[in-house]
Amino acid sequence: MTKAEVRQQLEERNMEEVLELIEDAENGDLKELELAASLGLLRDEKLNDAVLKVLQDEGVTIIYVEDEE
Repeated sequence: MTKAEVRQQLEERNMEEVLELIEDAENGDLKELELAASLGLLRDEKLNDAVLKVLQDEGVTIIYVEDEE
């Protein structure tokens, strides 16, 4: 999925917060993102993987943290 396709999917789903993360990454304002490995960023696994790839392509380091129980 291209960056434009990812953006389109996010816009169609009104996922403004995720769009802001991508914009922050593009502007160099986001360097690291911590995620719980079991949760990811989005419920849609395909879109989640595509968003994470876009963020990584923009230089964001994804840090997976353990779930706290």
